Amino acid sequence: MQPPHFNNQKIKVLFVCLGNICRSPAAEGIFKKMVADEGLESEIFVDSAGTSGWHKGELPDDRMRMHGKQRGYDFCSRARKFDKDDFDNFDYIIVMDDENYRNVKKLAESEDDAAKIHLMTDFSNKYSRSQVPDPYYGGASGFELVMDLLEDACQNLLKEIKERKA
Repeated sequence: MQPPHFNNQKIKVLFVCLGNICRSPAAEGIFKKMVADEGLESEIFVDSAGTSGWHKGELPDDRMRMHGKQRGYDFCSRARKFDKDDFDNFDYIIVMDDENYRNVKKLAESEDDAAKIHLMTDFSNKYSRSQVPDPYYGGASGFELVMDLLEDACQNLLKEIKERKA
């Protein structure tokens, strides 16, 4: 696949997890702040979605919002379901785990669509985990681990996008 065309075109990044109430909205919020801190809001668009529609329209999980707030993030997006049209609308589709990778890949209609899908941990530099674990049924330490993993991977994703734009 050719890299996205960056000349005068906004790069669009979509983060995907299962319910779109923990990991993907956290990644969206973290990445949006990093993009804003770099003054790149006019060049990079960020969104999130879930492979299930269970929580459509809901705010992120209260615990995730609290952990984000403690680190200076505002997780305020509303949950939505991933749709195959997202392949046409996004350059990067970043999934949190293998199950969601498979679910998104099933909707890909071309090699170009499939080439847009990446695991979040593909961008990790400090951690050797293969997936971002779902913290939903765990305690505070699980949410903190997810935040650590997402901050690291988002930082490296932004670095890659900036290098490709250069």
